[in-house]
Amino acid sequence: MSRTDIRFALPSKGRLEPESLAFLDACGLGIYKPNPRQYQASIPVVPELSVLFQRPGDIVIGVRQGSLDFGITGLDAVEEKRVNGELVVLHEALGFGHCALIMAVPEAWGEVQAVNDLLVRQAQQPDRLRVATKFPRLTGTFLAQHGLAAVRLIDSEGTLEVAPTIGYADLIADLVSTGTTLRDNRLRPLSDGVILKSQAVLIANRTALQQRPEVLQVARLLLEYIEAYLRAQGSYLVFVNMRGESPEAIAQRMREQPHLGGLQGPTISRVITRDDQSWYDVNIVVRKEQLMPTINELRASGGSGVVVTPVTYIFEEEPPRYTKLLQVLNAQA
Repeated sequence: MSRTDIRFALPSKGRLEPESLAFLDACGLGIYKPNPRQYQASIPVVPELSVLFQRPGDIVIGVRQGSLDFGITGLDAVEEKRVNGELVVLHEALGFGHCALIMAVPEAWGEVQAVNDLLVRQAQQPDRLRVATKFPRLTGTFLAQHGLAAVRLIDSEGTLEVAPTIGYADLIADLVSTGTTLRDNRLRPLSDGVILKSQAVLIANRTALQQRPEVLQVARLLLEYIEAYLRAQGSYLVFVNMRGESPEAIAQRMREQPHLGGLQGPTISRVITRDDQSWYDVNIVVRKEQLMPTINELRASGGSGVVVTPVTYIFEEEPPRYTKLLQVLNAQA
């Protein structure tokens, strides 16, 4: 079915929902949702976008099938449900929603510490080992890679942690963030049982990007805001007054210090003083971990009145991931 609107889906449940909203707001892409019970909203700075709220797994399916153009969801859902080339990951590390898909066994299985130990356990079982999971594709591939292709997968949408206690599975493969729920249910992860490390990602439909220029333009805009925000995280803009003969002389003094390079170099401008002394205003961008060494070096170089402010965005000439996206689309056109 052809359509003219541009659709952007966000998670409607779980911790990804509030984290997605907070992240977009911090990026300058705040969501306007007049009725909290509705599943539709908008982004005022990108008025051409229609925002919808869906379950994380449904977002992957919608983008894959083309009923959605963009979506934010977990990498775990993407890798489990990505079955063709229609889904493109625009940004693979949004920095929130961190978790891991892991194998966990009952604490009573003291002899089972690693995945290979399951081979021994399987040989002792009168029937095949049963693994409860919501990620049969990822789990099955992982087990097969470890020689456990004969394990029986129990596809479950309920609470997995109780499966070994109830008895419909022997162990589980589930998403874990803190591990508290595992411990509360007397389960422990295998030492090498990490199937996938996951976080929130931005995805898009390949055909929409290739055939609709307005969708590609929105992709560029989203990446502009997101990459500029993430690039600026942990960066500070430092202002300082320095006395010197000229901007070049001050720049030379700064080049002799290891932390005063800034992004491409310092910005230096003349300060108009009442007594016509030769003062200059200098500003550079520094990382948080380099802040105090930078301030100390500025002082040692004759700086005074140091002012520090957080950086919200750092825009490049072109979002690097947008450039990469164009290369991918052109290669597969």
